[in-house]
Amino acid sequence: MRTKLVILGLVAVSLFAYTMVMGRIGAGSPPPDAPPEQQAELIRVYKSERRMVLFRGNAPISTYQISLGWAADAGPKQREGDETPEGRYEIDWRNPKSVAHLSLHISYPNPKERREAEVSGFAPGGSIMIHGLPNGWGLFGEMHRLWDWTDGCIAVTNAEMRDIWPAFPTIRRSPSCLERVRSVRTGSTQRPTVSNQPLVFPTSTG
Repeated sequence: MRTKLVILGLVAVSLFAYTMVMGRIGAGSPPPDAPPEQQAELIRVYKSERRMVLFRGNAPISTYQISLGWAADAGPKQREGDETPEGRYEIDWRNPKSVAHLSLHISYPNPKERREAEVSGFAPGGSIMIHGLPNGWGLFGEMHRLWDWTDGCIAVTNAEMRDIWPAFPTIRRSPSCLERVRSVRTGSTQRPTVSNQPLVFPTSTG
């Protein structure tokens, strides 16, 4: 029994060390920015459907299945380490050397959310990103969607993140919108009905 515990401990330490080393190495060179006519102007995240859609104008240009924070269905984010936020934010910067494979930063918390967290006596949290899988674990691919595993971030596969990254160049601030949505079936089609708490990520051009 003791030998098994020692082996399990060594495996756990090795996996942790591997993750830390790969996190420092980073994701390699990011893909080049897309030309202006191929860049996105808005991201909508439908939390209950685990779906993220990139728009240019009113037209969707790509859709992704996502993983969220462990308490994503509990409503808007209120404190550090809980669910994914809901509201209208901006993609305000990118990190090509993040612990996960590339990342886009979401401008949470806003001043109102900071004040509400302070009144409640909690840290609001931050560093909410759209990102790929942790560096070194990209082979898990689509399997990451089997459960919500992030600390409030929005996760896609590494290949998907390399598609998303070029659509948001650093010279622009990108709006996005995160929404809790339930699908309403009407005949053979489904229509999204937005809840009272939209979670949107638009891409502003300021």
